[in-house]
Amino acid sequence: MADRNGGSLYSIGLLSWKSLIALLTLALTVFVLSWSLLLNSGRYQFIDQNLFPHLKHYNPLLIDHDQQASLKVFMYDLPSEFHFELLDWKPDGDTPWPDIRSEVPEYAGGLNVQHSVAYWLTLDLLASEFDNAGGRYAIRVHNSSEADVIFIPFFSSICFNRFSRLNAHQKTNKNKELQKKLVTYVTGQPEWKRSGGIDHVIAAHHPNSLLNARMQLWPAMFILSDFGRYPPTIANINKDVIAPYKHIIKSYVNDSSSFDSRPILLFFQGAIYRKDGGFVRQEIFYLLQKEKDVHFAFGSVKKQGIPSATRGMQSSKFCLNIAGDTPSSNRLFDAIASHCVPVIISDDIELPFEDVIDYSEFCIFVRTSDALKEKFLINFIRRIGRDEWTRKWEKLKEVEHFFEYQYPSEKGDAVQMIWRSVAKKVPVIKRRLHASRRFSRFGKPASKSSFPLPRNLLS
Repeated sequence: MADRNGGSLYSIGLLSWKSLIALLTLALTVFVLSWSLLLNSGRYQFIDQNLFPHLKHYNPLLIDHDQQASLKVFMYDLPSEFHFELLDWKPDGDTPWPDIRSEVPEYAGGLNVQHSVAYWLTLDLLASEFDNAGGRYAIRVHNSSEADVIFIPFFSSICFNRFSRLNAHQKTNKNKELQKKLVTYVTGQPEWKRSGGIDHVIAAHHPNSLLNARMQLWPAMFILSDFGRYPPTIANINKDVIAPYKHIIKSYVNDSSSFDSRPILLFFQGAIYRKDGGFVRQEIFYLLQKEKDVHFAFGSVKKQGIPSATRGMQSSKFCLNIAGDTPSSNRLFDAIASHCVPVIISDDIELPFEDVIDYSEFCIFVRTSDALKEKFLINFIRRIGRDEWTRKWEKLKEVEHFFEYQYPSEKGDAVQMIWRSVAKKVPVIKRRLHASRRFSRFGKPASKSSFPLPRNLLS
């Protein structure tokens, strides 16, 4: 009898424990689902948005192209010699800026345009004062205390392209002179002194631009093409932004081509013999030069080089993007504009907007060590069939607008994507600024080694 009662009690206890565990599991599931739905809904109803104005704007899950501009940018009124005068524009009156509602100064042509990032960003900020088009990420403000970031409108790339050569009668060149004047101007501003420059933004897209000033302005956020000529302490992916080149060849409008209608399997046209890591180009040239359906030739913008490259890329299934003097090149973005599937051979390349764009969906990546193996590259490319190529070709047409520079800027184009990338770094900048003010009432310490030694070491 006792055994039977003991068994009954044990069964009841076991049942109770199972019921309790089931109940707790159900409650936990409901809790997790509720939080998931709440976060995905984008409505933090229990948090006062007035207390945290950046919470909505900078959460990547909540970014909406149709929302009002979320990034407030203070732009220095730099003298026009630092920007539009470099494009042969002459100021009229006291303002350093052109009236872009009546006339927009044109950027220099040829290869110059590939590094024209600062020009497009400056135009966009000027336009934000009278154009309220949807999809704008950044808006210019005239009170720096209201700004999230401070923009330095120096056209550093065209300054290098046009004015870095030293004439026989010169001791220095205009490119160096302007950089020296820029450092003096910027570091003397109260905005720089207040933050130490960490909330400043400057475009230095050409690898050799800002070469003399970068060591003085390094706390700022750089907008670059890659990190090939920067030490990691000066420029890195955590601090800075990678922006696309502006493609040189024209976009392939109304592209109705197909796998079979593009006769060239693999295309490359450009400088073959390069320094630094560019030796890979000539090695691959030797490996591919006898392949009948491969176009691998020297080319430049001279002698109809751009029209020739345009026809070649639009007639090719795959386009090679091989590291040159630096990890990146404009060739990738020319390929995207041509809907020619890029084959990227550059182990150290950084790609624009890779937090939201999966390049593997429309590009082919090949390690340099593999590409240099006999027959590896050509056999690998030949094994890619019609279906896979067509999927990547379709994806190229979907993403190409992310890499378009234009004025006026449009929703989701390269200009807005760059501002979006800048905006995502604002919370980190704010945190660093706030942390730097912890002991501001005591002033700056004389040096990092000025702390007194412990008493036991002094005795």
